[in-house]
Amino acid sequence: MFPFRLKIRQTPLKGAQNFRASKTTRLIKMHALHHLYPALPAFQRREQLRAGLGALVGISLCALVVRIDAVMGGSALFLVAPLGATAVLVFCVPNSPLAQPWSAIVGNVVAAVVAMFAINFVPAPWTVGVAVGGAITAMMFLRALHPPGGAVALLTALDPSSAQDAGLLFPVMPIGVLTAILVVAAIFYNHLTGRVYPFRQPKPDDVQDHAHRLGLSNAQLGALLARFNQSTNVGVADLGRLLAAAEAEAVEHRFDGTLCADIMTTDLITVRPDTPLPEILKRFRQHAIKSLPVVGKDMTLQGIVLQADLLAAVATSGLTATGRQRQTAQFAADVMRPAERAVPHDLPVGVLLNRLAAHGSEVVPVLREDRLAGILTRSDIIRLLLRGAEERTAA
Repeated sequence: MFPFRLKIRQTPLKGAQNFRASKTTRLIKMHALHHLYPALPAFQRREQLRAGLGALVGISLCALVVRIDAVMGGSALFLVAPLGATAVLVFCVPNSPLAQPWSAIVGNVVAAVVAMFAINFVPAPWTVGVAVGGAITAMMFLRALHPPGGAVALLTALDPSSAQDAGLLFPVMPIGVLTAILVVAAIFYNHLTGRVYPFRQPKPDDVQDHAHRLGLSNAQLGALLARFNQSTNVGVADLGRLLAAAEAEAVEHRFDGTLCADIMTTDLITVRPDTPLPEILKRFRQHAIKSLPVVGKDMTLQGIVLQADLLAAVATSGLTATGRQRQTAQFAADVMRPAERAVPHDLPVGVLLNRLAAHGSEVVPVLREDRLAGILTRSDIIRLLLRGAEERTAA
């Protein structure tokens, strides 16, 4: 009985093992095939139509120019297949560094020049390899990498008759001229359809808003792209915009949509523009504050007085060397500074944090319909941060 029972128990175990093994094998195969799935996200239909229509316009314009040249008896212009690839870049991904005017025009032209050299001086079977490899090297050297340039070199090396018929001007006509026409068409078309082309080229001394938010200069963003070998995929300005948007999104999630109105101090101590300086000094002594908002009768914000401003005004008081009384500040309006960094009450706290970090402000007036509604200080922000830390610790 025992061997018979043991045999019955072993049979389902073996079947279960086989099932698990086959399931594991299927999972491994599915995981391997996963890397072959489309890497690009699904395009919006509007973007599909925009890019396709742009390519239609650009290539049709090139074909029209070729047709006019033929009617007028010319023979220097003719369509080449790599222009289709250039159209894909300048109309579908106009923000790519590979699609920019310098890359497109110079890349295609220099590739044609290298291919002309290869077909005239390099014997077979090395002609094709030298044409393509040399074109890639030259484009990278000139910072004009453009994938269709490799196709220009390959097509010219495989079928040199057209290039030889065109002569030494082949890199310029038709390659350079038709690429330039396509690029100009892309500039106007992308502008009309809401895309930026050519892409943003930040100046070395240009301080962008995203740089304020990120705390990174354009040089640092460029170094970041070079570090991850992404300089050919995205520009410095676009990287800054993406990182700033991601940072803002993360901060918004971090504070769960908290607005300035939710944490601002509403028990306000204010002064009027005609408040005398002794009265301002008295209020600073009576209350543990570092600033005093200056408001009108209807609580419209006029300015703000900081302790440092008041001390500077007091320091200038007294007599001159001739015994005459110095012209000193008398009222709040004389020492207040403009409240240029006031924020609306419905501003997310995360955005305010970026501004505080960038400008180093210690106090921020909060407005509701252009009237002073509250004050935000670093202490208010610290309390919010500590409250979040306590909630995370309890969770």
